Amino acid sequence: MDIQLVALYVAPLTALVALVYGLYLTRNVIAQPEGSDKLVTIAKAVREGAMAYLRKQFSVVLPIMAGLAILIALTLGTGIAVTFLMGAIFSAVIGYFGMWIAVRANVRTAHAAQRGLNPALKVAFGAGTVNGMLVVGLGLLGVSVIYMWSYFTYIGSGADAVAKHATDVLVGYGFGAALLALFMRVGGGIFTKAADVGADLVGKVEKGIPEDDPRNPATIADNVGDNVGDCAGMAADVFESYALTIVAAMILGGTLFGLKGVVFPLLARSGAILTSILGTLFVKARNEQEDPIKPLIRGFVISAVAAVIIFMGLATYLLGEPRAGYAAISGILAMMGLLYVTKYYTGPGEKPIINMARASNTGAGTNIISGLGYGMESTFVSVLIVAGAIFVGYWLLGYYGISLAGMGMLATTGIIMALDTFGPISDNAQGMVEMAGMSGKAASVTSGLDAVGNTTKALTKGFAVGSAAVAASSLFATYFEATGLKAIDIAVPKVFIGLLIGGALPFLFSSRLISSVGRAAFEVVEEVRRQFREIKGIMEGKRLPDYSRAVAIVTRAAQRELVLPAFIVVIAPVLTGLMGAQALGGFLGGVVVSGLTLALFMCNTGGAWDNAKKYIEDGNFGGKGSDTHKAAVVGDTVGDPLKDTAGPALNPMMKIVQIVALLIAPFVVRFVGM
Repeated sequence: MDIQLVALYVAPLTALVALVYGLYLTRNVIAQPEGSDKLVTIAKAVREGAMAYLRKQFSVVLPIMAGLAILIALTLGTGIAVTFLMGAIFSAVIGYFGMWIAVRANVRTAHAAQRGLNPALKVAFGAGTVNGMLVVGLGLLGVSVIYMWSYFTYIGSGADAVAKHATDVLVGYGFGAALLALFMRVGGGIFTKAADVGADLVGKVEKGIPEDDPRNPATIADNVGDNVGDCAGMAADVFESYALTIVAAMILGGTLFGLKGVVFPLLARSGAILTSILGTLFVKARNEQEDPIKPLIRGFVISAVAAVIIFMGLATYLLGEPRAGYAAISGILAMMGLLYVTKYYTGPGEKPIINMARASNTGAGTNIISGLGYGMESTFVSVLIVAGAIFVGYWLLGYYGISLAGMGMLATTGIIMALDTFGPISDNAQGMVEMAGMSGKAASVTSGLDAVGNTTKALTKGFAVGSAAVAASSLFATYFEATGLKAIDIAVPKVFIGLLIGGALPFLFSSRLISSVGRAAFEVVEEVRRQFREIKGIMEGKRLPDYSRAVAIVTRAAQRELVLPAFIVVIAPVLTGLMGAQALGGFLGGVVVSGLTLALFMCNTGGAWDNAKKYIEDGNFGGKGSDTHKAAVVGDTVGDPLKDTAGPALNPMMKIVQIVALLIAPFVVRFVGM
């Protein structure tokens, strides 16, 4: 059968298999009971807050996206405008429905925990897998639909015409996905950390009550934030990395191998979806005493090994070039290396975490100093891994090899996203058990799942940053293809200026987000203090706080701070392009280098501070309520906007500047010059 026809049908059918599997799991999760009236009431407050936030965010974002689509249609053509809207819509759908299932699975996980580990694990991981299937299914479906459009429109002009049209309009798809993801990441990150910081500073430090104590007026907002930040934001973020690596691989593959190079990423992604589904089938505890992390790792390893086999088979028998398979495998190995490094520097019980907890004995200052040191060290080690993947990919197949390394890093996206969403679901379930006053087996099971969920969230942040950097590097390579540049010389002043501006941009972007969290957290702290002061009987448990006020405060703050960071990211490459194509190339290189290192530093440092605090809460170095614990809470508070707001938001930021540069490259070359 003609290879074009194989890709034409296999890729979209595989995408539909993923979506159908997600629907099947959704029905299984929703069929589980929610539990007691008290659990249902708590869950309803979290669910309504989360969905109200998303509706408000979409009311702000959608008009902006529509206006941009019209501008793109007028300047770059209707084809790119259509794919831009498709990428944005798919990204929005993933964010919305990923959170929809998460805020329904949390209470069901809490109730299932009364029956034991496997029932709770099945609900939490099943709902997480729904999110994973949405990401990989819609990611591949969108690219497949664009390829089918190109095929049926241009097949009469030959295979090269099909490949050219597909790769031309795919940039719009990536731009739409990336920009929507940026909005979701920025808004969700501000919401979740403003609520978390406000809840911790007053609840833990000033009042000495647990994190999810129902007496804390910010506790519902904190639980809502877990979903809008770690479910909706992360899903949209990884989706656009997933989509962009396909886009880059198809563009570069078409240049090097012709139509086979365009088709290979589609079929490789199809195979990787099936391997992710295979891995999820093995996530089941062997007994009630097994550490919950073990079945999760088991499923991941099976998925990764199967992906290696798929990549090598397609590279050998489709492309006739085994080096393509080796390039993809280098990405898989790099991804596993990043997960290991992240686990070492941020994982509970690891040497850096114990040392940071010990440093808290002498106050918040030494806790913060210790965290900064380990965060910087982890950044260097992580960058070596990413650099190694890029080097191996380029050594094997040039720029195309880099894009394939990026595809390899994202080969197990389906199960990685399941692990990520498992985290906030388990966190919410543990909080609900505590707020509902449940004890015994339910408390023990959800506590174990929550601890594992914290680890998986930290691991997937490292995965997201690394894959974003490789995806951005792939797009950087396509910029050279688009402009005809062979290389850029940083000894040329305008190139060096572009490099400096690009290196500084992630700092400006991050400053806006961190400041936004600080301002919103200040409002939350004042509101929580007011309620403790004015509503008599909260601390005695005689009256419930007004949870909705804290939710409303962080919702307003997130929307208020949403637009300016996105505007900065979109306009910066346009202004730099006025100096010419070489200066813009330097700018793009600066963004990747600075964005990667800053994102790794912030995510790892923040995650380490968080787990150092949890290590103390587990009864070490004085335990909860001690001065050591209070010092660690301060460190965790500093790290919150780093690891959950600014750090993750740099992922879509790095890729958006690359895509905008690709879109304006023809105009820069024509009207400004090299």
